[in-house]
Amino acid sequence: MSYRLIIPRSVNKRMERLPNEVYDRLDGAILTLADNPRPPGCAKLKGRDEWRVRVGDYRIVYGIDDEQRVVEVVHIGHRRDVYR
Repeated sequence: MSYRLIIPRSVNKRMERLPNEVYDRLDGAILTLADNPRPPGCAKLKGRDEWRVRVGDYRIVYGIDDEQRVVEVVHIGHRRDVYR
């Protein structure tokens, strides 16, 4: 049973401004989070209840609610900006 994805409008708008190649890779990575919210290479962020997965130079920061079976994408950005 897969998880439900929640992608806020602000995250969606940020993705739409990215180059098509980057957008496609991020979109694919987000869709795979529905099947496996803790894929190989993901990491729990210290001091936060959030996880991150790397997609090239970009990061997807997201929260997982196992009881509700929901993955909420919190932030997407270049690695130099995403944790600020």
